[in-house]
Amino acid sequence: MNAFSQTAVKPAPAAEQAENMHPQNPSAKNMTPLRLPNDRWKALEIAFWLLPVAAYFAFPGYLVLISQIMIVGLFALSLDLLLGYAGIVSLGHAAFFGLGAYTAGLLSVHGWSEPFSGLLAGAAVAGLAGFVMSFLVVRGQDLTRLMVTLGIGLMLFEAANKASFLTGGVDGLSGMVVGKLFGVFEFDLNGNVAFCYSLAVLFVVFVVLRRVVNSPFGLSLIGIREGARRMPALGVNVNRRLAAVFTLGATVAGLAGALLAQTTQFVGLDSLGFPRSAELLIMLVLGGTGRLYGALIGAAVFMLAQDYISGLNPAYWQFYIGLLLVAIVLFARGGILGGLEKLAARFTRKEQP
Repeated sequence: MNAFSQTAVKPAPAAEQAENMHPQNPSAKNMTPLRLPNDRWKALEIAFWLLPVAAYFAFPGYLVLISQIMIVGLFALSLDLLLGYAGIVSLGHAAFFGLGAYTAGLLSVHGWSEPFSGLLAGAAVAGLAGFVMSFLVVRGQDLTRLMVTLGIGLMLFEAANKASFLTGGVDGLSGMVVGKLFGVFEFDLNGNVAFCYSLAVLFVVFVVLRRVVNSPFGLSLIGIREGARRMPALGVNVNRRLAAVFTLGATVAGLAGALLAQTTQFVGLDSLGFPRSAELLIMLVLGGTGRLYGALIGAAVFMLAQDYISGLNPAYWQFYIGLLLVAIVLFARGGILGGLEKLAARFTRKEQP
């Protein structure tokens, strides 16, 4: 198993190890103690995070595009928490992204231009909305959750459209003025400051989420995903865990939305739209769910493919994206990372005598 898959825990042992450690289990003392996944950084992971640093010097003309890739990757991480680890399917995740974007945008328009506080405010508002909505989402199963999240997203989209006096409606929220980072670094048109800002936020959030998914909480989420009916017998409150991860996912999505609003200094109505939620699912399918790195790789592949193909054929670029998606589903189960794992395992078996 390669380094990128270290954040993905094998599903079955999660519930078994939780059961072995549960205090009400009489035979727990005679069983193997709970072993958390190895969360040490591997050389391949370090190399992965050095790539954007190298890109900063190698592609100075594409810093704006790379910044947006990192922001969308952060957004994809938030959905991977729900879908890849907890098994919560969502078609309205853009609602929290848009809430974070509009929160940061409205604060900036009305005179609060300090970046970090605006970023945290966007995350807080989205997290609060996610907490409130989680009680509706966790009550149902897959189809119910799909429809509830879709309905929430559509309602917020239409609410923002109607409240044009506040959000700008279809014209978007303009007139944002974002202050200097640390009172020194001003956001420039070339995207230098936005690049460093986005990379720093992405890395910090990734480190936190990496720790979360490799913790007992993360193991319990995988146990719920693989066997939700079994987990209450192990002392796990399923609804509380799902509500917690849904709130966390919404918070990260709001953080990504606020980050995009600040780096572009514009908030469009499409930030709340269904297409953004659908594209997010495509990114996870491309990269692979339940790995964290799959969300980042899927976002990068989708954004780069979209930029390149739309430049070649602006009218039919979605056809080729669909073709790529079909190819990944048919020939690389588990996304790009899943396909690479299978190739690595096949070569390893061939090398063995």
